[in-house]
Amino acid sequence: MNTKQLLILLGACVLLGAVGLVIRSKQQSAWRDTPAGRERLIPDFPINDVAHITIKQATGEVNLVRTPENWVVRERADFAANSSEIIELLRKLWEMKPGQLQEISSNQLGRLELLNPAKGGNNTGTLVEFKDKSGKKLTQLMLGKKHVKKSPDSDMFGGGEFPDGRFVMVNDDVKNVSLVSETFNNMEPKPEQWINKEFIRIEKPRTISVTFTNATNSWKITRETETGEWKLADAKADEQLDNVKATSAGSAMTSPGLNDVVPPGTKPETTGLDHPTVIEIETFEHLNYRLQFGKKSADDNSYYMAVAVAFNPPKERTPGKDEKKEDKERLDKEWKDNIKKFEEKYQKEKAFEKWQYLVSKWSVESILKPRSEMLAPKKEEPKKEEPKKEEKKS
Repeated sequence: MNTKQLLILLGACVLLGAVGLVIRSKQQSAWRDTPAGRERLIPDFPINDVAHITIKQATGEVNLVRTPENWVVRERADFAANSSEIIELLRKLWEMKPGQLQEISSNQLGRLELLNPAKGGNNTGTLVEFKDKSGKKLTQLMLGKKHVKKSPDSDMFGGGEFPDGRFVMVNDDVKNVSLVSETFNNMEPKPEQWINKEFIRIEKPRTISVTFTNATNSWKITRETETGEWKLADAKADEQLDNVKATSAGSAMTSPGLNDVVPPGTKPETTGLDHPTVIEIETFEHLNYRLQFGKKSADDNSYYMAVAVAFNPPKERTPGKDEKKEDKERLDKEWKDNIKKFEEKYQKEKAFEKWQYLVSKWSVESILKPRSEMLAPKKEEPKKEEPKKEEKKS
């Protein structure tokens, strides 16, 4: 390498270094490190005083309220909320580091989607307000634009970008805007996302009766024991129950998928519960259920449903045929323990009578089949061959 080439190379290095210093200087003018002594995003976050959380977007809001028993969703007639998810959110906010702070002015909030949703329009954020039990606002957080990062394998596999953080602002303070590592994907004003999805569990059914508005579609199946074979009640001579479909119907309500709670004031003609299909189930646990199913939801993913529960245990245990005296005390105790357990289940599920629901159609359609679809295909009788005619001899 001659002297001229060496000088050109050194000049290029100096130029690159100068460009790097300019870029770094611009970044430092926009970003500043966390102030000394500030260890949390929301200093002195009053986690134990929070009794009301309001999540607002330009499209709507949801209110999560703490009662003496649990957290509830106000927009769903105080149906139980997923308390563990809310407690985890509060704990996360209490511990959250402030991240990288950015110096911006008020007219730059739209760029980071941190405008108040009350203003409407584009570039608004998600406002999260925290209040105490008296309704006094304790603090608030504005969630803005998500920060995205290029996938390391995007060039090789076309992976593109993925969110790795979010811009947030504490208490409308433009000097308190930072980029945190949490994306808050679930922080939306959708009541159905916040409800507790624990629901009725109908186990060990003894009889299932399905009554359609068209009586010819109705049917009833029964069995003698918890593991016994289902039998079709009042079966006609040419009807045979499909055992696979009966078994599927018997387990359908073991874990019905709860999608949402019907908002208060929804009209019966909207839900179809003014002319329902009625399912009555008696169980070996002495719990009796009356379920009413209405129309499908607009998105065709759910059925409207209402539930009623009764508990009718016998007053005393019926001794076994060959029961020995020395076994009676033990069996009586087991019977009483079971009745107590069934009673507790009844009290828990009785509370579901207060609301109406949207349940996943995929989890309940096996019990909503009309009679004709509960039957096994009829076997075709083999065709009788006609006797061959003898050919006339010439």
